[in-house]
Amino acid sequence: MKCKNFFLIKTILLLSYSLLGQNQSIDKYWEISSSQSIVWKLDKDHSYPHEDNIEMSGKKVSAIIYYKTNEHKEVEINREIIYPQLRTIEEGWKKYRAYHRLNYADEIEPTITMDRFNLIFNQIDSVKIDGKLTFYHTPVEGIILKRTLFPSMNERLFVENWELTNIGDKAKELKIGETNVSAKITGYKGKYTTHVYNDAMKQVTLNPKTSYNFTLYFSAAIDNEPINGFRFQQIEAERDAFISKVKENLVLETSDPVIDQLFYFSKIRASESIFESKMGLVHSPGGGNYYIGIWANDQVEYSGPFFPFLGYDTGIEAAKNAYLMFLKNIPEDFSPICYAFEIDGELPNCGKDRGDAAMIAYGASQFALRYADKDFAQKIWPLIEWCINYCHKKTNAEGVVLSETDEMEGRISTGEANLSTSSLYYGGLINASYLAKELGHDSLSALYSDRSIELSKNIEDYFGSELEGLNTYRYFKGNTHLRHWICLPLVMGIENRAETTATALLDKLWTSNGVLVELNPNINEPKVFWDRGTLYALRGTFKAGFFDQSLEKLEEYSNKRLLGDHVPYAVEAYPENNMKHLSAESALYCRLIIEGILSFEQTGFNSFSIEPQLSDKLPRLSIKNLHLGDNSISINLEQIDNNIKSSISLNGIKIIDRNIRSGEKIEVSFL
Repeated sequence: MKCKNFFLIKTILLLSYSLLGQNQSIDKYWEISSSQSIVWKLDKDHSYPHEDNIEMSGKKVSAIIYYKTNEHKEVEINREIIYPQLRTIEEGWKKYRAYHRLNYADEIEPTITMDRFNLIFNQIDSVKIDGKLTFYHTPVEGIILKRTLFPSMNERLFVENWELTNIGDKAKELKIGETNVSAKITGYKGKYTTHVYNDAMKQVTLNPKTSYNFTLYFSAAIDNEPINGFRFQQIEAERDAFISKVKENLVLETSDPVIDQLFYFSKIRASESIFESKMGLVHSPGGGNYYIGIWANDQVEYSGPFFPFLGYDTGIEAAKNAYLMFLKNIPEDFSPICYAFEIDGELPNCGKDRGDAAMIAYGASQFALRYADKDFAQKIWPLIEWCINYCHKKTNAEGVVLSETDEMEGRISTGEANLSTSSLYYGGLINASYLAKELGHDSLSALYSDRSIELSKNIEDYFGSELEGLNTYRYFKGNTHLRHWICLPLVMGIENRAETTATALLDKLWTSNGVLVELNPNINEPKVFWDRGTLYALRGTFKAGFFDQSLEKLEEYSNKRLLGDHVPYAVEAYPENNMKHLSAESALYCRLIIEGILSFEQTGFNSFSIEPQLSDKLPRLSIKNLHLGDNSISINLEQIDNNIKSSISLNGIKIIDRNIRSGEKIEVSFL
């Protein structure tokens, strides 16, 4: 049931906003352009010096591009090119991060000469991000340079296209230098060769108002693979086709352009980080550390259940491969299931119980419902059933689930039973109950439903506690500080302590970078945050009915991540890994809109419910081409007076058209 009486929380939050200056401005470097891109214009003194980085990926390559400008608008670009499948020879823990990687700065940039003088394109006027990264240089001697960087979607290759445009009224004679940098090493899989070269003509006549393009290719090969001969036009066409596919499905349109744009970019980042591996295509986090591997949290719980919504076949295949890998590795006894399979699946991480069985039960059952393929659901049902049985066997005398740690892997104490594991198990029971019914396991469906009711009570009894003057949740027995994962009961629909938990998340734990991992006055700066906690927290507070308060925080967060000092995606964490653009967090951003604002819940292969909310601050929301199995759903919502005009279409045919109250449930069934 949605919370309807907001008086208490509104009073607390409004007071805290007033005291803390909640409407403090965010340093914005970027602005949204009309072409669904963002642009950083260096036309104001406060917009530079500045530096940032962005990750972009394809099936055989990932690149983290670092760029910075000084007080003279002069740019430096460093390209960290990572070839995930080219495993290097390492020992100890380093073998888990044994990806062949190289860094390239300006030493590989070709010289451009006119009238015996080198044209030095140091300064830039603007930068654009649109699924690619483009630098627009200040004109030099009537020549404009535009550089566009992006990965190949299918080759072991990254490209940087240079476009030279003559803006003068006379022809220009240009000479372009050669780029030819090679290196060879012996790797785990054979001889690795890397090659950086350009395909420029040595001499070009550039007529007025015309352009000339050439490309730098950053390639790598194993043994006798081709190392050159690539065509930029084909590489660009493949990247454009990927971006177009992502753009046309799961389209969000609201009255807030920042949320819409970050949602669109999040689809790109979540979907591009898919790599070829010995396990088949797999989604991996990225961030310079995590490739051609799968994890029970990032892939099984976070990104896997997202790809059916997007209708992205490559993402769905990657998600299926992740679930099948865990299925193949179910322990013969009830020892903890492996929590990750890294480096082609050849380096499993096993033995530590992070609550992974609960993560898998929750994520795998959610994926199976959304993918809506009975054969695949039956195939992975033994995995789901094993994980649920494991969690049941691990319950303590008070009826909550024991686990050694949580997905933070011991970075912070979790006791012997933590709220995350029990909450995820609760969500897994709910989803598995729906799925069991679809598969004809009626008695199991009833059993899981009964267990979820009992577990909900046990969570309240065991974890319910007063912290910081709020009647919310302790994270484990003996815990005395508020934690980010107290949001998980709200995410799962447990709302007994919704108001005070929302206050803890949106007030006490909130910072300019979202929710803190822990509110602990004994910890010195810098404060630790992980975006996954913020994204789950907002999903939970939206779902529990705290719409305006959650929207204000979502807008603040979205402006920071899309237009602020580190863009354009959700990040992993700080200070750890220095806010890298891990991809599953972008999937969580999209999911907070669907499963938070809409409170979307799949109840069967052909049934779902939503409990949409709008207000004067966000009076309009539509999602087009949300996929459920082979079906396409479109949801259009508009606030009119005190009601929400709600229209739902199935494969282009309107099946729901009525006015509802904000937070009222709409149940949808179809054949």
